[in-house]
Amino acid sequence: MLGIEELYRRYRDDVYRYLASLTHDPALAEDLLSETFLCAVQKAGTFRGQSSEKTWLFGIARNLWLQSLRKNRPTVEYNDLLGLYVEDRVGEAYDFRQLAERVAQLLEALPERERTIVQLRARGLPYEEIAARCGIRAGSARVIEYRVRQSLKETLRKEGYL
Repeated sequence: MLGIEELYRRYRDDVYRYLASLTHDPALAEDLLSETFLCAVQKAGTFRGQSSEKTWLFGIARNLWLQSLRKNRPTVEYNDLLGLYVEDRVGEAYDFRQLAERVAQLLEALPERERTIVQLRARGLPYEEIAARCGIRAGSARVIEYRVRQSLKETLRKEGYL
């Protein structure tokens, strides 16, 4: 992994643009940008190289943005969370609302247990809590959520959303 200074030089503009597109607030995007790189410094030892450094930074930025939404607003738009939940390729241009509406339609067609697991995970609940609510093991919740997400992505790819 690159040094933090090099990461900052290489990716600050991309991360800032991504955050600005999420927040629609340049000042908040700037604050979250700083927090993103601060968090990256703290978590540098956890980077396993399973994704690009840019993707890793975007994931940190997205999580910080979601935390700020939860902290600053009493509710987060569920459709916004679903759009982010399904999509891993951040920064590409498409309509999150349209994507979220289609995801909601696909979720309605799922069996209740799978739909509940995905909805709870999209709201940020840990697998242990999801498992307790659904009466299954945390590992099972993780596997079910992963399979549903992969199925949703495949359907959305076929339909041209991704």
